[in-house]
Amino acid sequence: MSDDSLSAQGRAEFHRQFESQAQAHAERLLAQRAVMGSAWLSWVARQLYEITPAPLAAMVRRELQRLNR
Repeated sequence: MSDDSLSAQGRAEFHRQFESQAQAHAERLLAQRAVMGSAWLSWVARQLYEITPAPLAAMVRRELQRLNR
């Protein structure tokens, strides 16, 4: 098996493991939009920046985009 396929398997496993957590986190962030008004965008950007590991932050960002459509 190549390193690329191992990486793909690792990413898929990470996604399966953290998918519900990313969805819940995105829903919590989005719920604050009505409360925070115009300050929400800069606040949510800071929140995303603080999420670790970076792949989890990317999952939360994508989920926010999906929920915001």
